[in-house]
Amino acid sequence: MFAVNNRGIALIITLTVITIIIAVALELNRQMRSAVISAAATRNHVSLSHMVDSGVEVGKAILAKDKTDTLNVSVQDEWANPERIEQYLAQLPFENGYITLEITDERSRLQLNALVAFPEGRDFNPPQHALWQRFFSLLLAASELGGSSSFFETGDLTPDMIINPVKDWLDSGDDDAITGLTGAENDYYRSLDPPYSCRNGPFKHIKELMRVKNIDQDMFYGFDIDNYVTVYGMTPAGGDSHSFTYDGKININTAEAPVLAALLPEGYEFLAEEIAAYREEKVNGSYIHDLTDPNWYKSVPGAESAEINPALITTQSDLFRIVCRAHYDHMTLQVTVIVIREKDDDTGKWYCRALSWSYQDI
Repeated sequence: MFAVNNRGIALIITLTVITIIIAVALELNRQMRSAVISAAATRNHVSLSHMVDSGVEVGKAILAKDKTDTLNVSVQDEWANPERIEQYLAQLPFENGYITLEITDERSRLQLNALVAFPEGRDFNPPQHALWQRFFSLLLAASELGGSSSFFETGDLTPDMIINPVKDWLDSGDDDAITGLTGAENDYYRSLDPPYSCRNGPFKHIKELMRVKNIDQDMFYGFDIDNYVTVYGMTPAGGDSHSFTYDGKININTAEAPVLAALLPEGYEFLAEEIAAYREEKVNGSYIHDLTDPNWYKSVPGAESAEINPALITTQSDLFRIVCRAHYDHMTLQVTVIVIREKDDDTGKWYCRALSWSYQDI
């Protein structure tokens, strides 16, 4: 009997040991698989980082070359030609994966910080105030009419309910006096949960807009604000290196239709699409319209008597947005870089200096 019991105990111990060994083996296998997958993901991410960085360098080179070819900036330039960009990218030696590259003119967008007149930084910049009124009036009207942002419920929202809080976020030295009935200063923001302070200075990043009263994520992304507004464009004021301003000028040669519509006087906004198309008209593969003079828009049929405020437009720019996406092994990494073109004092050659980098896994 004791022998039988011993054999039974031995069998139980053996089975227990085998079970433990199997469990340990499975766990080790899981950990090894996890380590291999993690190592592969890390390797792929490093590869993606090198790929997007290479793409950005291509974009910088295209922009530097373009500066030596022409003074004015337009959608007719090489940097704005997707087919030409593809030809440049085809020369990059990627064995696996591929990249895409898009370059846009940052001056094709409304300058957010120009809404207030700097360097004083206290009062509305009148031409910019009028422009912002037009821009948001048209944007809200398009939403109500079932346009691209029809999913956003505007309710009783008015342009002032957007513009006045933005102005109060920007202005300084106003003793926290709100603008109109819809503005907001520190008292409002400190009453929120969690509380925070009003900047009372220039916006540092476009997404900072979502911290402003009445501007939430639905509005920001629904109206594609990032595509039409920029925080960049600061220039020295009065020769003082410590003083700055934002001229707020928009490049009429590159601005998209919603921005063109806001630039045009009331009653002419319907011409925005025609003006945008006019810039890219070709005959036998060559552009046929000269975009050197900022008033070229008057050559568009129906726009002869339209008058855009000269203080709002330009045909030049050295600020650009480079967006590069790298695709590798089912992973995608995007980098958005804002660059400014500058001339090297020693060599006299143009180059691009990065103002900001933003990476995003997609």
